[in-house]
Amino acid sequence: MALNHRTLVDLVWLALAGMTLVGALVGESAATGHAITFVVAFVIAAKGRLVVDHFMELRGANTRLHRLMAGYFHVIPLLVVLTDFFGDGIARLTSL
Repeated sequence: MALNHRTLVDLVWLALAGMTLVGALVGESAATGHAITFVVAFVIAAKGRLVVDHFMELRGANTRLHRLMAGYFHVIPLLVVLTDFFGDGIARLTSL
């Protein structure tokens, strides 16, 4: 069964809302650690990719532009993970 564009956008919107709620629940929990960081990084990447492909409609756009925007949502989660693992070292390197 093929989904029409309207139904697909509605499903993507529901997925984004669900991921936002899960992210809020995770953020409000007292749990910390690398596993939580990986969950947050994955949610950032997944939500970003869905927005780029379905709401910004860059899937059919210029290939470079699409790759640049999709890449942005892979770099940001990577920075989140690196900050979790090496935050103290980064703070020492960037402080005056």
